[in-house]
Amino acid sequence: MDLNAIQAVIRPSHRGALPDATTGDAFLAGGTWLFSEPQPSLRRLIDLGTFKWPPITITQTGVEISATCTLAELEAQTWPASWQGAHLVRSCCRALLGSFKIWNTATVGGNICLALPAGPMTSLATSLNGTCTIWKPDGGTRQMPVLDFVTGDRGTALAPGEILRAVTLPAESLRRWSTFRQLSLTPQGRSAALLIASRIGTGLQLTITAATPRPIQLQFETVPTPEALATAIDTKVTAWHDDVHGAPDWRRHITHLTAQDIRTEMEAP
Repeated sequence: MDLNAIQAVIRPSHRGALPDATTGDAFLAGGTWLFSEPQPSLRRLIDLGTFKWPPITITQTGVEISATCTLAELEAQTWPASWQGAHLVRSCCRALLGSFKIWNTATVGGNICLALPAGPMTSLATSLNGTCTIWKPDGGTRQMPVLDFVTGDRGTALAPGEILRAVTLPAESLRRWSTFRQLSLTPQGRSAALLIASRIGTGLQLTITAATPRPIQLQFETVPTPEALATAIDTKVTAWHDDVHGAPDWRRHITHLTAQDIRTEMEAP
């Protein structure tokens, strides 16, 4: 879609070339959502693609995924053999149902910053205890857990002028045994509940997304009983998401059923 209100497109090649943030600015990564509907309030686009950030950098301590890394680049990456939880990357990428054009354009950072409850990159990064690296407009940098970055439906912790530079996933999380569950109202529909669980020693970490306005994470020192799991979910989840892709009571129901199925799997030796 043409954005007829745009008056300028800025393409900085280094951080010092970033303009001062003003009302009507938007940072452009892939733009698959930005160009999908009218944006009458926008006047200027700041293209992050011209920074040419390396999409993926693997180190001994984990992996840094740049905000401009596309879903196609992420899904095609080969991971160390010891990272048994890396299968979550492909599962989460495939949770975003889109054409090859979308996959080759949509970015990890754009998906997280859009902050839709069903955003699969948010699901991936929170379940693997990812950390956001954020550029501040004064030239500084700050970091925060992805779990705290998404604050609600279309809400993030970004201050005006801040940019999500990258997401870092620790190798420790990627080495865990993990399991993935996704449910939708229709066979090709948007995620209505997306749950990811990991074994941490004798304990269990359960991350709930899509069914809730923001990511919810539960930690258990041992695999919980069915009753303890149900109580923990109802205690921690204070609101269930409500849109055309699923009513709140149905999302709560399928989340409980799926969580109990995961609990049974995690209880096995």
